[in-house]
Amino acid sequence: MKDDKFSSKHADWEQSVDKTVKRFPERKEPFTTSSNIDVGRLYFPENDPDYEDKLGYPGIYPYTRGIQPTMYRSRFWTMRQYAGFGSAQETNKRFRYLLEQGQTGLSVAFDLPTQIGYDSDDVMAEGEVGKVGVAIDSLHDMEQLLDQIPLDKVSTSMTINAPASVLLCMYIAVGEKQGVPLEKLTGTIQNDILKEYIARGTYIFPPKPSMRLITNIFEFCQQHVPKFNTISISGYHIREAGSTAVQEAAFTIANGMAYVDAALQAGLDIDKFAPRLAFFFNAHNNFFEEVAKFRAARRIWAKIMKEKYKAENPKSWKMRFHTQTGGSTLTAQQPDNNIVRVTMQALAAVLGGTQSLHTNSKDEALSLPTEDSARIALRTQQIIANESGAADTVDPLGGSYYVEELTDRIEQDVEKYLEQISELGGAVQAVEEGFMQREIHHNAYETQKKIEKEEEIIVGLNQYKLDEEVNPDLLKVDEALEQAQIGSLQKARHVRDQEAVDQTLSAIREQAKDAEANLIPYILDAVRSYATVGEICNVLRNEFGEFTGA
Repeated sequence: MKDDKFSSKHADWEQSVDKTVKRFPERKEPFTTSSNIDVGRLYFPENDPDYEDKLGYPGIYPYTRGIQPTMYRSRFWTMRQYAGFGSAQETNKRFRYLLEQGQTGLSVAFDLPTQIGYDSDDVMAEGEVGKVGVAIDSLHDMEQLLDQIPLDKVSTSMTINAPASVLLCMYIAVGEKQGVPLEKLTGTIQNDILKEYIARGTYIFPPKPSMRLITNIFEFCQQHVPKFNTISISGYHIREAGSTAVQEAAFTIANGMAYVDAALQAGLDIDKFAPRLAFFFNAHNNFFEEVAKFRAARRIWAKIMKEKYKAENPKSWKMRFHTQTGGSTLTAQQPDNNIVRVTMQALAAVLGGTQSLHTNSKDEALSLPTEDSARIALRTQQIIANESGAADTVDPLGGSYYVEELTDRIEQDVEKYLEQISELGGAVQAVEEGFMQREIHHNAYETQKKIEKEEEIIVGLNQYKLDEEVNPDLLKVDEALEQAQIGSLQKARHVRDQEAVDQTLSAIREQAKDAEANLIPYILDAVRSYATVGEICNVLRNEFGEFTGA
């Protein structure tokens, strides 16, 4: 006998799905397997007393089963391949190639000098220009990077943190030059400084002024660039530094809470900024644990936003996230094996309900990816989407005894960490005291010991090795690029209006002294005048100081 309450809620969900399908029609009808077996939209238990509280329905709180009612039956996740190397012109060619091959969103990798706010001709940039990403010094470079790419149609993610405000303003300025209204610009800036202190290290300023810049971006975009995701709260780098799946989810959620707290302290309305928060997770090799991690994280965040922060807009409860397959899991030995690893990781992300996905290339343990390996990585996503059937029903692993148990266990362990961090005074205090760093370092050390003792098998690395390794073709960044980039930067400085640059930098300096001022309009003016990343960051360095470590 069916439970009347259950039947009623199921009927309510079906009605909400009907509304969604009118707006976003499903890709085909009917969905069938290769044996012509019909594939339902959702599979669920008909008489589980805990079902509503723990799982519910896709698109409805607590979002364990996904944040959209139809998920990939209406449209696939955004296939957003991370790319950037050398000059803006070279990276623009790679972007356009990937778009031609079916990529549906851009993701920009910046070189190390850009990430820490130095121009290419700064002594601190020597030997690093264009090496791990594209060199961007001024609006001139951003114009070349996005040449012939319509910003009203293409969504762009930018992995930039400490100078995120500057690169966002450059993107806005290019949009203006293309005639694209600000309200039509879409994309994401990473803008997550806490994980830089924890795991990655590309910070510039101390925590308090860094948090000010982040909330300034929240406020500015809420008013002027409403479709842009103002932060991508990142567990990816926490995992790359050696954390467990539980630590990745816990520390990322704790950081997310810190950003919410900072925005509320700045007087922002939670239901206006929270819907633009996004997350960024890793996908590693333990397939079922990764699927469960995504499902648990979504449920935890929904409860926190609804119950702790009292957000009323359901969009504020939804954890929207991008996933990247695990770079640290790839081996330099037998790099073709990495195609298999990436496929498993990408499938876990899809079955876990990701909104966008980057698949690493097989050669990334050796160099930046070649065009061929980048294409294979993109094709991996396309094959999962179009050939595997994994996208034809919502939350296909929901109801698995194993997956549900893992989801519950991860939720419990994450909540224990959140309690510890709360007792320390929150994520910022935990970072300053080195708590998260110590936890990650301990696990990384223990994992490395297991690999060295062959207690943890890495195929091709500590077992199943080859006597002779084939040397693959690798991408090499031309060493002449650095001097060419410096020459381009110096030329751009020569032709700009220096008086305008000086005035806009002076305005930033004055406004930085006022803790209540929003710096973004002043940074945007400086960018429009072709002030450089280094010039703007140096003004802020002089006012805010630099962070030297916990």
